[in-house]
Amino acid sequence: MAELPVLKRLRKEMETLKRDGGIGHYKGAERINDEEFWDVDCDILIPAALESQITAARANRIKAKLVLEGANGPTLPDADDVLASRGILVVPDVICNAGGVTVSYFEWVQDFSSFFWSEDEINLRLDKIMVDALKKIWETADRHKISLRTATFAVACERILIAREERGLYP
Repeated sequence: MAELPVLKRLRKEMETLKRDGGIGHYKGAERINDEEFWDVDCDILIPAALESQITAARANRIKAKLVLEGANGPTLPDADDVLASRGILVVPDVICNAGGVTVSYFEWVQDFSSFFWSEDEINLRLDKIMVDALKKIWETADRHKISLRTATFAVACERILIAREERGLYP
């Protein structure tokens, strides 16, 4: 079976990226410095590498309307306020990158019980958990007129209090 031209090109580009150790020498792209990154015109920004990268000053420069925090803690508290005042929606790290933690839990459960799920079963379970969690957080944010980050922590605290009431301090 012949490979599609786009797949052939992507395979060659991936080989180049692996060989060069990153995208720094990628042909067909323009290299920008670290600070220019925050001025890029985009719809969605996904800070996914380091914490404390979005400062208040950088938050004032971001052109995206949606920030998906792939890294842990990429947005400083004062930057969160700036983004909110500018109407930029931030999906916080606690929910945005929770899928990996959830799948790690699935692995632990499977190893512990010696009962293994198919990839499809894992994806179905993950999808349900993540969608349900985001719905609850979104509803809490709407109901209380708070940010998704604050709603995420409110929902987490509520769940802890319910668990403590139902199971006691030490389960």
